[in-house]
Amino acid sequence: MKRPKLANCRTDERVQKIEAVAQKRHKDFTIVAENIADPHNISAVFRTCDAVGIAEAYIVYDESQNAPKLAENSSASARKWVDAKYYTDIEECYAELRRQGKKIYTTHLSKDAVSLYDLDLTEPFAIVVGNEHSGVTERAVELADANVLIPQVGMIQSLNISVACAVSIYEAFRQRLKSGKFDKLGVEQSEYEKIFNDYLIR
Repeated sequence: MKRPKLANCRTDERVQKIEAVAQKRHKDFTIVAENIADPHNISAVFRTCDAVGIAEAYIVYDESQNAPKLAENSSASARKWVDAKYYTDIEECYAELRRQGKKIYTTHLSKDAVSLYDLDLTEPFAIVVGNEHSGVTERAVELADANVLIPQVGMIQSLNISVACAVSIYEAFRQRLKSGKFDKLGVEQSEYEKIFNDYLIR
């Protein structure tokens, strides 16, 4: 693939870094952040997504929750490198995920919840994390394929939203590394070229 010469790509090292990152981007696993109130938490979600090669995250804010202001002007911000797909309706978001062939798992503590470590996270999926106080909405849980819990042995059976996101996504990352999914392009060649060129512009 021929690399375009762009003014904001100052060094060959930077281009090589972008190329290496683009090669590891995947679109068959992702996070859905529903009604997250704290901008620091949503920023941490983006940072985790970037770290494990997630190309796009899904952000849902219904009428009960206003979207927090996120900084986008920092070159070091993970928000710059992870595309955000915004929705105001969880059903519309789920419809798009299912169109892509993804299973949907909510992080909701319930009797029917299954352990995160019992899931096959090498298959296409999305994990839904919810509001800091009220959690994932009932509708999101109702429409999901399964409820997931992160095994814990402490007194307080809950984790910060950004921590729960990181634990869940890194378990997927571990499984996918082991299965060899990161030994090849994470997307089709044409999609990789699109991501690479887009990152050069950014």
